[in-house]
Amino acid sequence: MQATAYTYDPETRSGSVLLDDGTPVPFDGAAFDAGGLRMLRPGQRVRIELDEAAGEQERRITLVTLQTL
Repeated sequence: MQATAYTYDPETRSGSVLLDDGTPVPFDGAAFDAGGLRMLRPGQRVRIELDEAAGEQERRITLVTLQTL
């Protein structure tokens, strides 16, 4: 799934992304670390993976990485 980086805190490596419908979804440091990134800038297009076990109301991102073609 694709999204746009919205916020990022380099100290905690956590932040949030905006889905294409404008819905903000937070991510934690573990999800950021799983993607192998060193930093993230607001506005960057990213690829995310969601925990399929979590319900629609509790979306949890498990991976954030750069979107590549």
